[in-house]
Amino acid sequence: MAEFKKTIKLFLMDGEPNKRIKCSVAGTTCVAFKINREDLKKSSDRKELKQSGIYFLFGGTTNNSAKEVVYIGQASCRKNGEDLLNRLLEHDRNPKKNYWNEAVAVTTTDDTFYQTELNYLENYFSKLAKEADRYIVKNGNEPPVGNVSEETINTLEEFAYNTNLILGALGYKVFEPLCEPTKNNNEDNDIFYLQRKNRQTGNVIKAKGQKTRDGFVVLKGSYIAKDDMKAIPEKIQLMRQTANINNNRILQENILFKSPSYAAAFVIGGNANGLTEWETKDGIPLKNILKD
Repeated sequence: MAEFKKTIKLFLMDGEPNKRIKCSVAGTTCVAFKINREDLKKSSDRKELKQSGIYFLFGGTTNNSAKEVVYIGQASCRKNGEDLLNRLLEHDRNPKKNYWNEAVAVTTTDDTFYQTELNYLENYFSKLAKEADRYIVKNGNEPPVGNVSEETINTLEEFAYNTNLILGALGYKVFEPLCEPTKNNNEDNDIFYLQRKNRQTGNVIKAKGQKTRDGFVVLKGSYIAKDDMKAIPEKIQLMRQTANINNNRILQENILFKSPSYAAAFVIGGNANGLTEWETKDGIPLKNILKD
């Protein structure tokens, strides 16, 4: 994507940052609304939500993953009663979609989207979200892209770029890769290792991780200790219970943590100093690398 400066306007519709927020990108027709689930009915007066558009449902973790959840859908006002707000209210009434608590609805100020454009955007966003691997994407089958002209694709991808800016400003990095590319394709410069012998079982705990701009990622394929120690952060204990770990204690997904210490605690099942537990392939502790 091109690199140039943008201005994003955030309007606190209820005067509070944790309530409804209207978002727009200056100089474009892209406009979005962040709405908590309990505030949906308060938004019935917004004409933009009676239009066609794309929406994102965000929620907590599932029973088989420590990652949060996103569902990406579309709404077409050209179909009877299927505008953005009505689609969100349908999801609110659906007992099978109890996992979400916040929605972001994105449309244009001139209501220009038809079914072909919506299909393209839903397909495009779903693929990007799955590739980024930050969220569990709850979508089922992706809609067919259809016959879209190159001029339309250019317009839609510009809209997608602006949508990504808005989601990022709201704290949802849906399309930003969880793991960052290694420098010069050499993982020795970016990947850290944790190895410790479990005193109770005698098993050797081996894990791999990566320091990123957002924290520290424990990588898929790491061995995760089975039992929790007495001293373990409650949030980490919950993540160990919900993470996708197979019967051999091998992690089946990449998981982001706020700090190397939380990542190490997740691996060993107890409090740990991540700056010393994580080392390079050559045995250099993470704390030494951060000093450079």
